[in-house]
Amino acid sequence: MNISGTLTRDAKVSTTPNGKEVVNFSIAINDNYKDKEGHRVENTTFIDCAYWLTAKAAPWLVQGLFVELYGELSARAWINNSGEAKAGINFHVTAIKPIGKFAKKDPETVQGSKEQENNEPVPAGEEDALPF
Repeated sequence: MNISGTLTRDAKVSTTPNGKEVVNFSIAINDNYKDKEGHRVENTTFIDCAYWLTAKAAPWLVQGLFVELYGELSARAWINNSGEAKAGINFHVTAIKPIGKFAKKDPETVQGSKEQENNEPVPAGEEDALPF
C-alpha cells in the first residue's frame, strides 16, 4: 500500500536491544471537504512510521518534507500509565519517495541530488540504489 504526507518532525534513529537500527518519523495526512452547510472541514491524520532498511535515510527525512511511502499499515492499542485506553496507526515503510521540498535544514546538506531527482521509490533490499 502507499500513503503520502508531510513529515511532522525530523526522523530519529533508534537501536533495538539486539542492535538493529530503525528510523522513526511521523507524517501528517491532510484531508478537507465541505459539509452539508457548505463549511470547509479539515481533518489531519497522524501516522507513526518505521523504516528498518537503513539508518542512512534519517538525515534527509526532515520536518516539512512531503513523501510518498510504500509499506504495510498496522494498528496498535494499549493502556497508558494513567489507565486510559490509547490507539495508534503504524506504517512499516519498505520504500520512500521524496516529493516536496526539503525544509528547516542547511540547503547544502539536504538538497536533492541527481539520484533523487528521478523520484523513484527506494525498494526494499536495494540499498545500493538509495539516494544518500
